Amino acid sequence: KGISSTKGIISSKNVKERIRDLIESEDKTDPLGDSDLADNLNNEGINIARRTVAKYREELNYPVARLRKELK
Repeated sequence: KGISSTKGIISSKNVKERIRDLIESEDKTDPLGDSDLADNLNNEGINIARRTVAKYREELNYPVARLRKELK
């Protein structure tokens, strides 16, 4: 099972790795929400819904954006 993209089918494992990369490199004072993550992936050619991003984020054990926010 995979996710469709402009380059064919991408495995869900690769999509989860990309989500992990986006979360790890985000600005910790203004973290990316699920819709922002979905928009970034869609801009990269990975056709994915916000709900799927939320499901994968939870599987990776990352909390929602407001709980990942770090104060200065």
